[in-house]
Amino acid sequence: MAALLMAGALALDWLLGEPRRWHPLVGFGRLAAWLERRIYAPDRWRGVLAVALLTLPPTWLAAELAARLAALPGYWGMAFSTGFSVWALYFALGHKSLHDHVRPIAAALARGDEAAARVAAARIVSRDAETLEIAPSAIESTLENGSDGVFGALFWFLVAGAPGAILYRLANTLDATWGYKTPRYLEFGWAAANLDDMLGIVPARLTALTYALLGHTRQSLACWREQAPAWDSPNAGPVMAAGAGALGIHLGGPARYQGEWHERPVLGVGNPPEAADIERALALVHHGVLLWLAVIGAGAAAWAWLQTSPPDWDRLLNFLWENLLA
Repeated sequence: MAALLMAGALALDWLLGEPRRWHPLVGFGRLAAWLERRIYAPDRWRGVLAVALLTLPPTWLAAELAARLAALPGYWGMAFSTGFSVWALYFALGHKSLHDHVRPIAAALARGDEAAARVAAARIVSRDAETLEIAPSAIESTLENGSDGVFGALFWFLVAGAPGAILYRLANTLDATWGYKTPRYLEFGWAAANLDDMLGIVPARLTALTYALLGHTRQSLACWREQAPAWDSPNAGPVMAAGAGALGIHLGGPARYQGEWHERPVLGVGNPPEAADIERALALVHHGVLLWLAVIGAGAAAWAWLQTSPPDWDRLLNFLWENLLA
């Protein structure tokens, strides 16, 4: 059932894309800005309070609504519960919007319009536009947002349904708003950054494994193992190192944020990326989504078969002992 709900939400996301008006996450970002203006202080516990006020009520309401809809009699409960789950995951996903934001960069580079490509890249990255390397920046954003906006939401939906996907994306949005290590947010944004890191530990590593399986696998795993620990983010490091290794390119290196240069480690192997590598990175995310659906669907089918036709475990164990373990 989960695989079908995911497929429905992904199809809805691909057909409709990101809502241009009344997007819940945009409204949530405005609410976060409003709350920050009223309770901000360079204090860690103020940040904890802000995160709790912004994430716990929506998550609880989603869980309560899902339970009440599922409890409706007959087919109504199934229909409304399914619809709510699909729409909740659709709003949490950023698969199509990732393509919509990144593809113009590749198209502008392909036609030699570096100025347009730089403007488009500056919309999706936080580093200074005049000094960013366009293709590497676009690919880093693609790989990382594939984890944050696609695979992370799918993972938490699988684990905890609509409330899980909603909590994850709210935490992700707060991290993007307050999770900077600047004088203003170092203490106030501590809770937002750590909640996002905690929720992303497992999906980020599953994303890295997905990238590895779909590219140069051994090379990708080696980059993940050797290079990711040097990256300052515990979740972005594995994702980008594995993605760079899978694509056979190198990413990272110095970057300027708000006028200040940061020395970042080099990730991956091979040559610097070119415009065509942006589409390869997008394909890595897209094919990863198909792989997840196939694996989850196959797992659900196998579990259903085991429930209806349970195997003879004694016979199986005896066979393994006699033929493999003895």
